[in-house]
Amino acid sequence: MISVITAVYDPEPHHLLQAYRSLASQELPDGWTWEWLVQQDGRTGVAASVLPHDDRVSHGSGRHGGVAITRNLALSRARGELVKNLDQDDVLTAGVLARDVAAISSGVQWTTSRALDLMPDGSLVAFDGDPAHGRLEPGVVLELWRRNNFRLPVHPTTMCMRRDLAVMLGGWMAVPGSDDTGLLIAASVLSSGFFESAVGLHYRKWPGQGSSEGSEHYEAVEWNARMKLINERAEALQSMRDAVR
Repeated sequence: MISVITAVYDPEPHHLLQAYRSLASQELPDGWTWEWLVQQDGRTGVAASVLPHDDRVSHGSGRHGGVAITRNLALSRARGELVKNLDQDDVLTAGVLARDVAAISSGVQWTTSRALDLMPDGSLVAFDGDPAHGRLEPGVVLELWRRNNFRLPVHPTTMCMRRDLAVMLGGWMAVPGSDDTGLLIAASVLSSGFFESAVGLHYRKWPGQGSSEGSEHYEAVEWNARMKLINERAEALQSMRDAVR
């Protein structure tokens, strides 16, 4: 099973329904299935009122705590061998779950894929920094992130990884706005991953999306604190990995 995790806070109903439809249309390899863990950040119940009944969809809630805590509460409920992030306003492309399963089944621990920005007018805009299609050895993503002023070479929103690895790393990192970066960097230090050049996600950009695209996300003091902590954790994990070799 692959457990798809979505943190929900004040969703735009049409966007959330599009996310559901993009998941419901996925075709998986024989013997595989998916579950969608929709975790409300707070106890409004709005997601359950928007989405159709589907036995594969599991709703959860908790006190308002932000996206990282909300994702981790969903992780605690995940039954799948693999966990995949899906933001409440994004759209999966056809076949992406099957490609994720195939990549991780080949021997890596995590995978990411190409993403296109979905603009308000419906147009799609490509990201200009994708790595080559294929395997990403431990340390490669970290080095590229450092060289590119703490900008990832892959889109963390597209990541899928083994659940046991995510749990070992503490799930999504408890920092505001870069929790998925923190998890991906940590995973990429300890294990090999994969970049899929086929487009796996349409990343919606619109005026009502969360703070990760707003000016607060790039406020200098907070940004530097987040990047410093993510980088220090990566260094500690590298030292630990080297010590056990």
